[in-house]
Amino acid sequence: MDYEEKFKPGDSKIYMKLVCVQNAATFHGELLHPVYATFPLARDFEWSSRYFFLEMRDEDDEGMGTFLQIEHQSPSSIGEEVTIKATVESIIGNELICSIEAQSGDRVMASGKTGQKMLKSKKLKKLFGHG
Repeated sequence: MDYEEKFKPGDSKIYMKLVCVQNAATFHGELLHPVYATFPLARDFEWSSRYFFLEMRDEDDEGMGTFLQIEHQSPSSIGEEVTIKATVESIIGNELICSIEAQSGDRVMASGKTGQKMLKSKKLKKLFGHG
């Protein structure tokens, strides 16, 4: 498939997240801060950009993350709803680069970028030593 045909720079997808205690900053099971931690935020940044691949992929395709960048601007507490917006920066061949912004109300809480490549499932299995 020509991935560049489906979306273009500037296209966006939204991922909504209610911050819960499982998303809080913890270390070895101990709650450090009752705010949206970097680790779950990273997962949710990846999910927000993956929404593009769900529409782009062929049946035998799978997306694989290539990089992730996050910069915190302000905290989001447990109980706050966060809107994570992924915007296509570029699609070149099988690589998708998105800029990401997370907002809680009118406040930007984090921004960054993700990179993902679409690969055939058989190729991924070989890369992972399963094929």
